[in-house]
Order: sequence, then structure tokens, then C-alpha cells
Amino acid sequence: MKRPIYRPSDRAFLADASRILRRDVWSAFLVRPETLLRWHRQLVRRKWTRPHRPPGRPALDLEVRELILRLGRENPRWGYMRIRGELLKLGVRVSATTIATVLRRHGLGPAPRRGPTWSEFLRSQAAGILACDFLTVETIAVRTLYVLVWIELGTRRVHLGGATLNPDSAWVTQQARNLTMVLPEEGRSLKFLIHDRDTKFSGPFDEVFRSEGTTIVITPIRAPNANAFCERCVGTVRAECLDWTLVLGRRHLERTLRTYTDHYNESRPHRGIGLRTPMGDTSPAAGDLRAANVRRRDVLGGLIHEYRAAA
Repeated sequence: MKRPIYRPSDRAFLADASRILRRDVWSAFLVRPETLLRWHRQLVRRKWTRPHRPPGRPALDLEVRELILRLGRENPRWGYMRIRGELLKLGVRVSATTIATVLRRHGLGPAPRRGPTWSEFLRSQAAGILACDFLTVETIAVRTLYVLVWIELGTRRVHLGGATLNPDSAWVTQQARNLTMVLPEEGRSLKFLIHDRDTKFSGPFDEVFRSEGTTIVITPIRAPNANAFCERCVGTVRAECLDWTLVLGRRHLERTLRTYTDHYNESRPHRGIGLRTPMGDTSPAAGDLRAANVRRRDVLGGLIHEYRAAA
């Protein structure tokens, strides 16, 4: 007699039936009792076996990984937090640790850190504080141009006071008047002005702000950390723009800095304000990133890139 072949469903039925019948009547089955017990153990094992899943967090989407690598390759001077801020603008939430891991796996190291650490006091009292400093630029003809840079500590918004070969008292005072006329029109008031002991900041310059009720804070000698916000801003302008540009003259410098300032205020995320932009909005884009077309806009001839998620 040919031996019967039991399918998995047959084995499950017999094993389940063995639980109902007494063991002394198991002889009615065509298999041995230990076989029934073994089939029953297999049923129990299947019941408590969960689908295998690799340990750890779910893998990062391929589209997000490719976008991180794209930002890292196209912007070699960007750090992990800078890339994370750009991704937040595109509606992608990825931790800086994940970004660092993705870049390291593909041979892209971190960008160097620049600038001093900002003090906790200035962070908590940033609203209503303005800082200023001079930025010097050498033209292609090795002529020194002076640029007056202002930054609002609360919003990180930057203002430019123009460029000149001769920053005398009259020129600097006129830049102060121009700024004090613009800020009130935009609904912003100044409580404090921070600047160093440079002789270019003359008495009439300070008096323009005192007449508006602003307190002048002069930093100690050789203490750049006391004006850390503005020092960092000047360093950023150099590292991202001026160090990679040959300046032809004053007009060329002013045009270049105006373009970069627009990018700085409207599109560049800042760590000190939660990776938001000074004037822009970092709310996530509508829809799924995989369905969005990430567009790149070149600024200053491709020296700087801005990214937007198109609908």
C-alpha cells in the first residue's frame, strides 16, 4: 500500500484533532503519536513567530538620501546643521546625526566651524539689540574698500551701509541716519547698539542713536567675542561670498553684497533662530517630497544655491 502524503493543511487538521481525542484512540491516525506531537509543536511555533524585521530604525528613503548627498556635494562649505535647515525649508525632517552618517558613508566630511561661541546673555536679550562693524575688502587693483555692516540680534537680519574708500565721520554718521529712518518705518525700535572702539565710530555717529533713545554699548579693547554676532556675520559674508569673488570696484562690491544680503535675509537658515530665515518662512511644503520637484536657483552666478520645492 502506498504511503499517504500529508499536505500542510492535513497536518494542521490532524494535529488540531489530536488535542480533542484521547491519547488511547490516536491509533486511528495513520501516523505515529510523536509525529502528531511534532506537528502540533510546529503549529504553536508558527503562532508565536513574528515576521522577521531587521533591527534599528527604518531605512531612510532613497529620495531623501539622494537629496542630502546632492546638497552636500553642491555646497562643500555647508555643515550638517546648514543642510538640515535647507531640508526643513523643503518639508523634510531629518536629524543632523542622520545627515552626518549619510555624508560620511559617501566620503563627504563635515564643513569646518567658524566664528566664536555667542554668549547666553546676548541670546536672551537679542530683541532690540543692533550690532555693527566694518568689513574691509581688497579690490582687484588692491584698493581697500570699507563696508559698514549692521545686524539685528533678534532676527539675524542684516543691513548694509554702503561701501567707500574713505569712511570719515560724515559718511559714517549719514549711514546711521539712513538706518534710523528705515527701522521705525518697519515697526522696529532699538534699545542697544553694540560697536567696538574703532575711531570711525565718532561722536556724531553715537549721537544719532542716542537721540532715538538707544543706549550705546562699546566693547572692551581686543575683545571680538563681545560683538560676536556681528563678527560672525562678517565672517560668514567672507566665507560664503567675498573669499570666492574678485571685486572690480565699489559699484561691483555694492551690487554683489546687495545680492548676497537678500539671500542671507530671505533664504539662508540660521542656527541661532531655530534654522529659520530672518525674513522668510520654513513651513514644510505641501504634498509628498517624492512627488515634488526640488528646484535650484543659482545666486551670484552659481556661487550660492537656493532650493525650493515646486508644487
